[in-house]
Amino acid sequence: MQVDKILVVAVHPDDETLGCGGTLLKHKAGGDEIHCLIATDIKESEGFNAALIMERNVEIKKVEKLFDFDSVHRLGLSTTKVDGYSMSELIIKISYVINKIKPNIIYLPFKGDVHSDHKYIFDAAYSCTKSFRYPFVKKIYLMETLSETEFSVSTQGDSFVPNVFVDISDYIDRKIEAMKIYESEIGDHPFPRSERNIRALATYRGATSGCDYAESFMLLKEIS
Repeated sequence: MQVDKILVVAVHPDDETLGCGGTLLKHKAGGDEIHCLIATDIKESEGFNAALIMERNVEIKKVEKLFDFDSVHRLGLSTTKVDGYSMSELIIKISYVINKIKPNIIYLPFKGDVHSDHKYIFDAAYSCTKSFRYPFVKKIYLMETLSETEFSVSTQGDSFVPNVFVDISDYIDRKIEAMKIYESEIGDHPFPRSERNIRALATYRGATSGCDYAESFMLLKEIS
């Protein structure tokens, strides 16, 4: 049986859970390797206090254990300030991780997400998927990340239009369990990152694809 190597590129901690948490758990249950790249960190030099930083690091470790990631890589970029780095610097950092893992499947942030961090990380990460330099990459998916993707510009060419659906009915509760670990990132409805909204989106995507709960993606590239 072929074992897939999965890499999710999470711009911020929690993006991996929101965007493809159920799918990652399903991959793991099927015997695949799952790896996570977290692009940004909060830092004291950016105005975050030491206690919050310590709490966030504990949360990341707990989420790592829940998903049973085969590896987690943290680039340590300043959150909300990714546009301050040169594109070449971002590409070098991401390329190093991709070449180390050699994933055949990659999940990326949607290129039209409203957050500038997401846009820059998408551009840099996608540059690290050229077939002549990264021949091991065979599938690239774009994720739907609550509080970012649904606020993208709703015009033709800018909207998230899913064409891949993954049944996560057996994993929705653990996805929400993982999201609740990020205590400062989840809130009460109508806050976008609420348990109610996570379930609502998964229910909607499930209704589209004929199951109870689903995650949806845009297939950007597939090489057979």
